[in-house]
Amino acid sequence: MRQRGPDGEAVRTEPEPADAADAADAADVAGASGVVDVRDEPDGEQVIPVHGARVGLERVVDVPPERLWDLLADVTRIGEWSPECVEAHWRDPDRGPVVGARFTATNRFANGGVGHVTCVVTEAARPRTFGWVVLDADDDPHRPGSAWSYELLPADAPGRTRVRHTFVHGPGESGLTAAVREHPERGEAVVAARLAVLRRHMSTTLDRMVAAAR
Repeated sequence: MRQRGPDGEAVRTEPEPADAADAADAADVAGASGVVDVRDEPDGEQVIPVHGARVGLERVVDVPPERLWDLLADVTRIGEWSPECVEAHWRDPDRGPVVGARFTATNRFANGGVGHVTCVVTEAARPRTFGWVVLDADDDPHRPGSAWSYELLPADAPGRTRVRHTFVHGPGESGLTAAVREHPERGEAVVAARLAVLRRHMSTTLDRMVAAAR
């Protein structure tokens, strides 16, 4: 069955369920928050928006900002770092990491689902910022399924970088909004579980980039 993945991509299997272990992990996620607001529409349908749900991390690493920026902005290497995004390719390899450039990526989820996503670069200022949005089926960069960003700041000594990495959901559609809409009674747990997974993956991704940079 073809569905949207947790962050907006087309997936060839059912969305990853939120189990009790993931929900428990989510209680300890630093920097995670989300909007889980049940309301009744005029036609009687209950809608639970997850737009604005976010998670992030901040860490100081022993890598210069320029070196780290070059690694994270090279999306063709994301499969070396990310536990979920296994590969990515620039639509136009000659453009590279500039605002407006598009790339496609493949995500592989823990439940065996495989998703394909189109992304648009929204920030690309070496060596300070790099960001992108994940498009949903409407292909509108102003209403993406999710937005990701890195901010690299000077740390307390030369050669060190303070990294701020953030994920924000919406305002577009994704498999997460579909899952919450389908199971409104578990909405908070579903959102919390996904944020917990993302937080773990963000940490692992940064760890692997730092190891490769040394």
